[in-house]
Amino acid sequence: MIISTEPVWIAQDAELAELCARLRQQAAIAVDTEFMRTDTFYPIAGLIQIGDGKTSYLIDPLAITDFSSLRELMLDEKVVKVLHSCSEDIEVFECLIGEVPSPIFDTQIAAAFAGFGFSLGYAGLVKAVLAIEIPKDETRSDWLQRPLSASQIKYAALDVAHMLIVYGKLLQILKTSERLQWVKSDCADLVTNARKPDDYTEAYYKVGFAWKLRPLELAILRDLCIWREVESRARDIPRNRLIKEPSLFEMARKQPQDAAHLQRIEDIPSRTLRNDTEALLKIIRTTAASDSTTWPARLDAPLAPSDAPLMKTLKKYVREVAEKLLLPPELLIRKKEYESIVRSGMKGGVYALPERLLGWRYEVIGKGLLLVAQSPVFDEIESL
Repeated sequence: MIISTEPVWIAQDAELAELCARLRQQAAIAVDTEFMRTDTFYPIAGLIQIGDGKTSYLIDPLAITDFSSLRELMLDEKVVKVLHSCSEDIEVFECLIGEVPSPIFDTQIAAAFAGFGFSLGYAGLVKAVLAIEIPKDETRSDWLQRPLSASQIKYAALDVAHMLIVYGKLLQILKTSERLQWVKSDCADLVTNARKPDDYTEAYYKVGFAWKLRPLELAILRDLCIWREVESRARDIPRNRLIKEPSLFEMARKQPQDAAHLQRIEDIPSRTLRNDTEALLKIIRTTAASDSTTWPARLDAPLAPSDAPLMKTLKKYVREVAEKLLLPPELLIRKKEYESIVRSGMKGGVYALPERLLGWRYEVIGKGLLLVAQSPVFDEIESL
């Protein structure tokens, strides 16, 4: 099938409304975004690309003022939105139209289940499926400049020109291998998770070495992290431009009480010291004076060497299952899910699976992982 790589530029509200009305008659559309996020917390949409299998449409979000028709299209449950590695695209749509597109079909996830490898890039997938080379030399372009260059326009158009053909090929493979429902389930989970409200109170979990801190120190770190999340969003600046996690960790550990002591914490940006010293010191003082019953419990330390045999055996089991299925092990389970299983049995010896392994993964690896964990002989695992 010959696909036009000469895109149609959409820069007026009426044009967008007419296009979206036509696209809502399709079973699936290809979608991609180009954005900038160098100096901001939120991505700034520079271009929205949509392909219908025949033509690539480039929507100019800098010119459009009414996105209601695009919002309706992105939420139309009868139209599958086909994207590749869609997590950043989802953020773009959340900022642009205030919604997460649904349903989605992520071709990177689908490609892994179809046997093309884990975390394959879009250009690599098009080459593998269609034997077509597409350029990737405009990845870091300035997508907010106008007019866009000819090479930018070609690059953007090609990102959706072949996507629906690739989608069709992947569907055939996945139906034959009876893995299509696995892909649909994982893609639905992406939408569900993206729609969950941000919980700033858990941001401190991600700070390196937070497990070393005592409850009061953790409470201070928690409240400093909440402040950073709120302020980064309010000021629309990257988190690290406001303050980096190691600096927050040191503040929680040393608990500076005045500006002079705060200035001794390494790597706090001068602008933050100039504008936010009093706010940071107040957080430290207020949290230190708070009721100790509100302080979080200490975080789990890294797994001990004595846990290594079980961890190794769990990984061996998944690797053997993955080899039989011709799938990458990373597609079946994440590192933190191994750790969750091991930790679940530390009290009472009864092991439990994390939530993600209770869906379709339960029959594939979940049930076997529980048997492996509860086996007294870890190095003699038979096929389960």
